[in-house]
Amino acid sequence: MNTQPQPLKKGDSIILVSPARKITLKEMQPFIQLLEQWELHVLLGQNILKENHQYAGTDQERLEDFQNALNHTSAKAILCARGGYGSVRIIDQLDFSQFIQNPKWLIGYSDITVFHEHINQNFNIATLHATMPIDYKRATSETFESLRKILFGEFYNITTQKTIVHKAKSKINGKIVGGNLSMIYSLLGSSSSIDTDGKILFIEDLDEYLYHIDRMMLNLKRNHLLKNIKALLVGGMSDMHDNTIPFGKNIQEIILDVCYEYDYPIIFNFPAGHIDDNRALIFNKECQLTIENNMVSLKF
Repeated sequence: MNTQPQPLKKGDSIILVSPARKITLKEMQPFIQLLEQWELHVLLGQNILKENHQYAGTDQERLEDFQNALNHTSAKAILCARGGYGSVRIIDQLDFSQFIQNPKWLIGYSDITVFHEHINQNFNIATLHATMPIDYKRATSETFESLRKILFGEFYNITTQKTIVHKAKSKINGKIVGGNLSMIYSLLGSSSSIDTDGKILFIEDLDEYLYHIDRMMLNLKRNHLLKNIKALLVGGMSDMHDNTIPFGKNIQEIILDVCYEYDYPIIFNFPAGHIDDNRALIFNKECQLTIENNMVSLKF
């Protein structure tokens, strides 16, 4: 049975942790103030300000913070402060037994895809692919509002005309899964690898070479993750690189080339990922995707 965490109410607690890269209180403070304006009580993981090279503390310190957040009896949501790299180093040591009994929203994106995939696949609990404190300075007001609406259980949908649609269909119902393409690729074959059959697959990425995108998409195809999906949502593909000898295809051409034989719609430039307008997505919850010409609407 699919489980969705309960909506938050004013006065509820939200706990911040950083399971990957290090972060400072100064970097988090504007977002903390925003959460307080929403009348949420903000808790900080006891190790969140630790530093160990690139990481927010040692593996053990980040593990302790995340485990405490999973087990926390009063916090209604876990907000990851930033991505980077490091979540995969602690995923197999985490005990989700108390979290399963008392699910709370897990919020973040990028490297946090590790937790989204693991929780969606193994426990069938919905998670929230959304903005993080590190992004406060660049995020749009729509980005923040999308997070607030979902957390407080308000009606929420995304409507955008800035998309490119290939092989359009009018209405599609299904659950969204996915996240950062590099992380999806890196988790293949593990206990955290997702099942995409009958799902809407969302992908986004940052700072990759074009041939890396081609390789990762082909790997997803060879692992049958692209064959039986209902639609492919492509979010921000930001700051891509090319070699001195050009690869010869852009992101759109790479993805269309890999997916040429499939008849599901592929939607490019969807407003989510490593972009300023990073709208929140509820992973592993039934939603309706409506496509009319180049107008795309996603309703949860």
